[in-house]
Amino acid sequence: MAILSKDEAQNILKKVLSFSTADECEATLSGQTGGNVRSARNAISTSGAVDNVQLSVEARFGKRSGVATCNEFDDATLRRCVQRVEEIARLAPESPEYMPLLGPQQYLDGSKAFVQSTANITPDYRAQQTAASLNLCEKRKLTSAGFLNDTAGFTARRNSKGLEAYQPYTSLEYSVTVRTPDGTGSGYAVADYNDASKFDAGRLTQIAADKAAGSVAAKAIEPGKYTVILEPAASVELLSNMMESMDARAAGEGRSFLSKKGGGIKKGEKLFDERVSIYSDPSSADLPGRVFAGDGRPQKRVAWIEKGVVKNLYSSRFWAQKAGIPDLPAPGGWIMEGGTQSVQDMIKGTAKGILVTRLWYIRAVDPQTLLYTGLTRDGTFYIENGKIKHPVKNFRFNESPIIMLNNLEALGKPQRVDGNLVPPLKIREFTFTSLSDAV
Repeated sequence: MAILSKDEAQNILKKVLSFSTADECEATLSGQTGGNVRSARNAISTSGAVDNVQLSVEARFGKRSGVATCNEFDDATLRRCVQRVEEIARLAPESPEYMPLLGPQQYLDGSKAFVQSTANITPDYRAQQTAASLNLCEKRKLTSAGFLNDTAGFTARRNSKGLEAYQPYTSLEYSVTVRTPDGTGSGYAVADYNDASKFDAGRLTQIAADKAAGSVAAKAIEPGKYTVILEPAASVELLSNMMESMDARAAGEGRSFLSKKGGGIKKGEKLFDERVSIYSDPSSADLPGRVFAGDGRPQKRVAWIEKGVVKNLYSSRFWAQKAGIPDLPAPGGWIMEGGTQSVQDMIKGTAKGILVTRLWYIRAVDPQTLLYTGLTRDGTFYIENGKIKHPVKNFRFNESPIIMLNNLEALGKPQRVDGNLVPPLKIREFTFTSLSDAV
């Protein structure tokens, strides 16, 4: 029952609303089906399946509201759910940031987010893809740990003000870590897709295996400021933390890197290298996403940073109204424009530098400058005269994506990772503060 059609979902939601006596009522039906396989030490360790549909109902009396959920859809259960949520709403305190429910909305076509081949994935498919990864590592006498997860789902929403929304979606996510037998070499690869036909676990494992074999006998070099090439898996977390900090309220209340001293926000200011442009677009062919936000607002193409200039910030409906700013929800995924170079092309153009496969254990140091600390991992290499010369021991870094994107030397071809499109980045004067014994 996990994937309901638009008509099936909306018929249930109509029935829910018909049972309500609240001033306002909104119902959301969401479901997903899928499965996962986890492997470790070159063997499958767990497998699982998900098949579930859940209803969430919000009722409002004046500025009081409540929420209740259920996952059975007979009339008696739906009536009890509505009755319960209305009891909760009458007892709740008034919200000081109350906003009325949205009325009818216009949404982009969200059909690209659903691909039937992904929805058709079977346990045999998961086993075959995982076997391709495990067999490659066995042949090369390497050890792997991987995780494959696929989902087909939908979200439907309806309220008493006339809003009606529905979108199906699919996703497949895969990550693999490969180690040498003595544990001194490690490699990593990660990717995600809407369309499973683009997925090849063997190809990704090959990338991780090559990094593992190449990172044995790493040499220690002095920490300091280096030119680095950050692969997309390395830069995505720092960039995601920056994008998650582009909240208009935090900026307006002085809690953000976008806050001006003495008040105001830095919208319209050039804060980055002019080659930096980041936008979101749920209708993108390469990154199709959700066409409505969690509160029902339409998602559309939005430029967040354009040629280094902060163009827009996201906010809640309440804050948008209070601050008199554009009413934009946070993006579900974002796209950073890049160039045409591959990582290998960028290496060839580097006299001296460091290639970083991945960053991890990232923690905030200063939210107002977006200074973060963390570690490199799973393949860090020294570059000299356009070639990888040898692996190096991992580093702890202290760096801000704001500084990083002002020290930009080159951008490569964007790749999809962690639900975003991210180019490899060549950065000068990236700050490594100490060595790490981690592999």
